[in-house]
Amino acid sequence: MRSNAAEYDIIAPDSLEEVLAVLASDQRAPIAGGTELMVALGAGRLAQKNFVSLHKLSELRFLDDAEETTLRIGSGTTFTDIRSSDIIATDFPLLSQTASWTGSIANQNRGTLGGNIANASPAADTPPALLAYDAELELISIRGTRTIPYAAFHLGYKRTALAPDELILAVRLPRRFSTHKHWVRKVGTRNAQAIAKIALAAVAKIEDGVFTEIALGAASLRDRPSRLPATEAALLGRNPHDPAALRAARQALAGEVAPIDDIRSTARYRAAVAGNLLEEFLGSLNA
Repeated sequence: MRSNAAEYDIIAPDSLEEVLAVLASDQRAPIAGGTELMVALGAGRLAQKNFVSLHKLSELRFLDDAEETTLRIGSGTTFTDIRSSDIIATDFPLLSQTASWTGSIANQNRGTLGGNIANASPAADTPPALLAYDAELELISIRGTRTIPYAAFHLGYKRTALAPDELILAVRLPRRFSTHKHWVRKVGTRNAQAIAKIALAAVAKIEDGVFTEIALGAASLRDRPSRLPATEAALLGRNPHDPAALRAARQALAGEVAPIDDIRSTARYRAAVAGNLLEEFLGSLNA
């Protein structure tokens, strides 16, 4: 049954300062692009009734490359903004590619990077790339700003490290991957506008024929977007084309993921495809 819109209340302050004051004093949930919340509204399952809109906040919509070693992306930056950025396409191609997977063009015009992160779906498109790029998050409240590794942000299914009065201010990405290999793959029902059955992102550096760095970010393999540290450790220092390295990595991967059965797929399928994607990534690397 569709929700009755008259039962909901939303306010739209003009500044970040006003929004933070509201969050500190009122039981309102922030709404950015609203692409996920409107689906829940239409399905009659949006339990939260009171919202504060972030849509007007130019303070959250920016790309800041003033720091030579870091790119800061405001949480209000849309997926269209990300796809249009030459800096992101050059330095963080996986983020540019995963932004193109996120819904329709209309969704990309409205949906925001911060909203995609805070929504905390295990199947979200951009988190695997952000995890592989060692992203950090700047969180802000009236108490100040703090920075945490993105890998520590997701605590469980739909649970995050955000305090009730905090917002994601920005995503910080280290600009050190120009000599790395970048690879990402999403498996879904369709080529577009499909929620991931599984996705895997990889950023790696190979020197003298072996992995000297490797980071793997995954969607739909646990109850949250996740790094795969055991699989990374099984490959570090190994030749990507060594069959023994692949066997060890597959074994490590099987031991650290916990996929589920749901309407989109089965746990068995996801576990099998995860191993196949890992093998595909290794096979894509130059011998």
